[in-house]
Amino acid sequence: MTWRIGVDSGGTFTDVCLFDDASGRVEVWKVSSTPDDPSRGIAQGVEEGVGGIGAAVTELGYFGHGTTVGTNALIQHRGARTGLITTEGFRDLLEIGRQKRPDLYDLQADKPEVLVARDLRLEVPERVLFDGRIETALDEQAVREAARALRQAGVQAVAISFLYGFVRPEHEAAVLRIVAEEFPEAFACASHGVAPEFREYERLSTVVVNAYLGPVMQGYIQRLGERLTALGLAVPPHLTQSNGGVIGFEQAGRMPVRTVLSGPSTGVIAAQEVGRMAGIGNLITFDMGGTSTDVALLQDGVCRLASEAVVHGYPIKAPMLDIHTVGAGGGSIAYVDSGGLLKVGPRSAGAYPGPVCYGNGNEDPTVTDANVVLQTLNPTHLLGGRMAVDQTLAKRAIQRVADRLGMELMATAQGILSVVTANMARAIRVISVQRGHDPRDYTLAAFGGAGPLHAVRLARELDIGRILVPRYPGILCAMGLLLTDLRADFATTRLTALGHAALDEMSGAFAELTRQAEEWFAAEHIAPAAQRITRTVDMRYAGQNYEIAVPVPDGPVVPKTIDSIAEGFARAHERLYGFVAEGEPVQLVTFRTEAAGLVRKAEFGKLPERGHDASAAIMGSRQVWLAEEAGFMTCPVYDRTKLEAGNRIPGPAVVEQMDATTVVLPGMMARVDAYANLILEAA
Repeated sequence: MTWRIGVDSGGTFTDVCLFDDASGRVEVWKVSSTPDDPSRGIAQGVEEGVGGIGAAVTELGYFGHGTTVGTNALIQHRGARTGLITTEGFRDLLEIGRQKRPDLYDLQADKPEVLVARDLRLEVPERVLFDGRIETALDEQAVREAARALRQAGVQAVAISFLYGFVRPEHEAAVLRIVAEEFPEAFACASHGVAPEFREYERLSTVVVNAYLGPVMQGYIQRLGERLTALGLAVPPHLTQSNGGVIGFEQAGRMPVRTVLSGPSTGVIAAQEVGRMAGIGNLITFDMGGTSTDVALLQDGVCRLASEAVVHGYPIKAPMLDIHTVGAGGGSIAYVDSGGLLKVGPRSAGAYPGPVCYGNGNEDPTVTDANVVLQTLNPTHLLGGRMAVDQTLAKRAIQRVADRLGMELMATAQGILSVVTANMARAIRVISVQRGHDPRDYTLAAFGGAGPLHAVRLARELDIGRILVPRYPGILCAMGLLLTDLRADFATTRLTALGHAALDEMSGAFAELTRQAEEWFAAEHIAPAAQRITRTVDMRYAGQNYEIAVPVPDGPVVPKTIDSIAEGFARAHERLYGFVAEGEPVQLVTFRTEAAGLVRKAEFGKLPERGHDASAAIMGSRQVWLAEEAGFMTCPVYDRTKLEAGNRIPGPAVVEQMDATTVVLPGMMARVDAYANLILEAA
């Protein structure tokens, strides 16, 4: 047997998914995360997961990993001490930004903390004009002095960004060479290698984030690599990027900015595959974990790939799946604000001390505690009996909040769920309603450790009629690592008017990007038969501030190609903004190429139909407090592992498994499809 393993390290749990290529057997495992050193929890999860199936780590034929290390370092401002070398006169651009307040009408709103202190932002004489002409040659002596000054100041990383470095990168390349000579121990990166696109502030922010995270990610990768080697791993490990693809550890260490959505991206990829098997193309993914909730929209089975996003206040120009995150998870803390209102999150109890019911000393009630009190979650244990919980502690904590609100215990616990549901509904409206999509036209794909627990109420809030809960919802992100390909993205900005006169410019841009993709294929040893290249171009009306990515047909760039992208732009603009400006000049802005190296993926066969009767899977019952009934109801509890294709479960009911719990409310019916997914709809 050849086992493939995917490991997703989250803020609360580390999830492990094992797949046997020969038999199609799937095994899953969960352990608590170790925030002080995530590699320790990963090694523990791998060792326990592999040992539990009677295999050895040496037998693994593939290792994929999703991580929140970069994201957490950025959120918590625990990156490296970073210096910046930039064009003379532009060191304050990092603080000036776009001169936008985070909240237009909030006069007290603060901008995110600047990642490079002003005294560590050093200017050097150089100037390249917008057309590539050199107005001021680079002063290499000034660069050497800047590198020495940063070394003396004790920085660990150096970011390099010149005003027009994306047009002509020679000056930035020279600085990289000099920094390597004067300060070889520093992590150094330049904007032309990280984000070779226009918009100087966003490009500067991206290269600074990359440098800020570089030493952190490299240290983490080194520790994890050593632990995996000690366990006997014999294959090169891979890490997920924000675009949903995977790269080798070495490249991830050089480009950590591309891993800031490493963890949630694979959940979207897995949901995409689950939806394909189930025959459902339009999905809204709902990934609720212990710390946060991530949502994304899949139209016709595909998640939009964004070229730019703001991650925790920092603009990043890097390809990433269009995922929206809110601080709403099982560990999100409930509290009463100064106005006497109940609030939930974004502060989280994390993996340790975790929710109050874990008994590790936390006294602030969380969403998990509310579910334990309502008994939608098992009131005595989680993880299939491996983790004991104390309902009495949870009741005491929520009672303190209830007393402040002047409410009863159960109403307060239900109120916590209602508030967190509203928070998650707002997040879904951002990626659906605000972008021209009606959530009622989509199926809610619920996963993550807490997703199936809250899915029905969230769907009702949004008037979504169908919910899909995958076979292993709690470890779907880990499973996604076994369903994705190697991927790399390349881009170049060349502002050009749309028209047949742009053929040469467009052909030249894509020829250069294809050359870069082919170099990447060679470096990754990807066989020609497994190579795929996809092209897009960012387009806009002249004078607009934002572009729309439009697919470019395969093959040579010919007049028909121009006509195709013009039509594609008009359709996309009308969907997003409701109109087409006939006759207005259109510009081609940034040309993009996505290179994919196809790998063998986990495949799941259909299960035989066993009929509607699910009574063989009932393992007991318990009282569950349901707001819909304003009190407790006796609900049968089903063992998910004993459900078979075709089984039907009328609500109210609870379906338990090691990695998640699914709640079926009154008036709903859950059925098991041919791939062991639960499909919940109105009865």
